[in-house]
Amino acid sequence: MGDPFQYDAEYRRRDLHNLFGGQLQGGISTPSKHPMVFLFTGDTGELYGYQDGPNSDGTFHYTGEGQLGDMTFTRGNKAIRDHAGEGKTLHLFQKTKRPGYVRYVGEMKYVDHEDVEGVPDRDGRPRKAIVFRLAPVPVRDRST
Repeated sequence: MGDPFQYDAEYRRRDLHNLFGGQLQGGISTPSKHPMVFLFTGDTGELYGYQDGPNSDGTFHYTGEGQLGDMTFTRGNKAIRDHAGEGKTLHLFQKTKRPGYVRYVGEMKYVDHEDVEGVPDRDGRPRKAIVFRLAPVPVRDRST
């Protein structure tokens, strides 16, 4: 199956969920009836200690979910880490200036993760955060 999304295209987030399902809130959405995981990133996450973005080696660092206390490998964090073994694809979207819209960054794959100490939670308390390193999936690897 090819990529269901067009690179750099804007989508209304609500439309994505109406079509595929998954959680409307939060940065990680796991549609139950489709083999994919949606990742959403944007500036508002910095209020909760999330600092996502590109790395110099072409990978992307993405902060896991959980606003209070240490992050653990449950729900969305587990879905990212285990996506390949579960036959699911990761799709990264970035919030745009237009409310409710996201821009498709591309299909990604889990490379590894790091536990980062001292990242503030929603209440400003230091905690352990999971920061994933994701690599873009080349277009040639997406077909079949």
